[in-house]
Amino acid sequence: MRSVGKLPEGYKECYSLDLQKDKKTALLVNGVALAVTVVMAAAMSFYIPVWTFFTMENGFVNYIIRMAAFIVFMFLYLILHEAVHGIAMKICGTKKVKYGFTGLYAFAGSDDYYGKGAYKFIALAPVVFWGIVLAAVNCIVPVEFFWLVYFIQILNVSGAAGDMYVTLKFSKLPKDILVNDSGVGMKVYSKEQY
Repeated sequence: MRSVGKLPEGYKECYSLDLQKDKKTALLVNGVALAVTVVMAAAMSFYIPVWTFFTMENGFVNYIIRMAAFIVFMFLYLILHEAVHGIAMKICGTKKVKYGFTGLYAFAGSDDYYGKGAYKFIALAPVVFWGIVLAAVNCIVPVEFFWLVYFIQILNVSGAAGDMYVTLKFSKLPKDILVNDSGVGMKVYSKEQY
């Protein structure tokens, strides 16, 4: 699962993806993210109605606190999501991780190359890690704060649509692929013909 800093001899580019330039794939990924959002919110509303998040039953101040906390936690989550990608890259041997924000996407990237297994680990680490953490927190918060945490969980799962897309896409590529994810785009290399 170690990264390599230099592309080995004989490898050629077999696939590339840049969601800022590939509008068709970006629409697909964002459409899946929207569908996941709707399904998760609708399904959970049968158990704990979403209106409990927006109620002012406990006072206007409590309502404002929930809304402000949601905004703060949403931005904090985006940073922490990318931090987990970066930690996963470090676990795979990366020396230097680059972080940034493009206006549409926050990212963690590197100049290194990752094998198929390592890249799947990097791509899915945040959705798995935060999915477990947020599910545990959802079990202990009071009902009026349930949706605050659950909205972040929805962001976690729906926001990983791009990570899941590349994981599925790469599973169909040759076993020897090496992935270079700069953060804003990725290139995949292989010795095998694809």
